[in-house]
Amino acid sequence: MPTENYLMAVFASRWWAVLLRGLVAIGFGILAFAWPGVTLRTLVVLFAIYALIDGVFSLFSAIGGQRYREHRWLLALEGIIGVWAGLVMLRAPTVTAVFLVLFISIWAMATGFLRIGTAIRLRKEISGEMWLVLSGVLAVLFALMLMAHPAVGMVALVWVIGGYALGLGVFQILLSIELRRLRAAM
Repeated sequence: MPTENYLMAVFASRWWAVLLRGLVAIGFGILAFAWPGVTLRTLVVLFAIYALIDGVFSLFSAIGGQRYREHRWLLALEGIIGVWAGLVMLRAPTVTAVFLVLFISIWAMATGFLRIGTAIRLRKEISGEMWLVLSGVLAVLFALMLMAHPAVGMVALVWVIGGYALGLGVFQILLSIELRRLRAAM
């Protein structure tokens, strides 16, 4: 089996992990909107748990099968960054808002570029690469917005993060639907 076909088969067979990542993102987004007056500490813990879970699912998606592991490094790197960001924020939940913005923007920028890279790499193999690209572009735009306005008010930051998580979750769910269709066609 050619490397690209194997990679496509692995990615499509893990459609449910992409779906779970989308559902977790939407759950996080809903919680952020439901608690607009949330304290910085609670926001850090919520986001850390989200980043950690998202990173674990990304790593799980990258692991599987014994051959051609070198072609899943982008997904694995995204998972490592998510786990790292989650653990760092859980270890120090009382960080200032500036550090929170820095951690979130670095994480979003890195995962955004990694998602775009993965979509480019898989563009001939999957029909839903547009959703992966859009989730990456959304992550990069989100990171740039946070870097441009680090002093944004806490309630506004909660709403921006909630909106980002909801958008990301929708894109992940749409991608999982495409991957499930692809798996069924295989």
